[in-house]
Amino acid sequence: MKQVKKLLSSNGIVTFVWLIGVLIIWEIGAFHIAGTKRTPENILPHFYQIIGSIFSTKPVSMGQTALQIVLSNAGATLIRAGEGFAIGAAGGFILALLMNLSGIVEKIAFPYLMIIQMIPILGMAPIVLAITRDIGSSRIIIAAILTFYPVATNTLAGFKAVEREKHDLMFLCAATKVQIYVKTLIPSSIPYFFTGLKISAPMAITASILVDTLQGDGGLGCMLSQSLKHAMSIMVFWQIVFLSAIIGILSFYLMGVAEKLLSPHKRALRRKKEES
Repeated sequence: MKQVKKLLSSNGIVTFVWLIGVLIIWEIGAFHIAGTKRTPENILPHFYQIIGSIFSTKPVSMGQTALQIVLSNAGATLIRAGEGFAIGAAGGFILALLMNLSGIVEKIAFPYLMIIQMIPILGMAPIVLAITRDIGSSRIIIAAILTFYPVATNTLAGFKAVEREKHDLMFLCAATKVQIYVKTLIPSSIPYFFTGLKISAPMAITASILVDTLQGDGGLGCMLSQSLKHAMSIMVFWQIVFLSAIIGILSFYLMGVAEKLLSPHKRALRRKKEES
């Protein structure tokens, strides 16, 4: 009986039940729309139609299938999202370090971080595009901005969360400021740093896709916009939606895997489990 309860409460079963629930609601909505005068595939196709479009060999635009269009345009979006994510992560960590070193830097920088975070992506993207006049650079900058705030604030919280006793111990050992950061503060802030990465990784991808919708220079957002305007099959839109969701989820879990590999705390817990 306990094993059955444990199985039913496992993350895999819970996720499976949620997926089945979403699929049922989706199909109910698709059948309802099919009963109206509107064309169902132009609004909410059945799930099997979306799956079928992935394996379809029928060209939908310029001799390419829906899947070929999505995959060929995914590279431009995801590469620039990755570049912006890396820049934002590095910049956020450095700023957090500077803010922890100097209260003046924190007082000056933190309000601007809050202001930038409160500006909607759709409001920020046209401004950045107007300044850079390059859609590729805009993708990188927007992704970097959205990564910057979560990483900076979470890493700063990690620096400040170090117990006073550890500071006192390092002081008694006559440690220099560099040694304090290298041996105590930075290792302790790594879990907080990865929390910021987990938050910002999906956001960077979403931001890059939204910037793509502003200009016809390829990319997932551009194809998404064209499919909504019926310039090509609506299945391109749904494939992009599902691909973006999958990439966003995978990016979150990828940050979790990286945290387990790089975090000293996680490695210590893993060694204790292996020893026991």
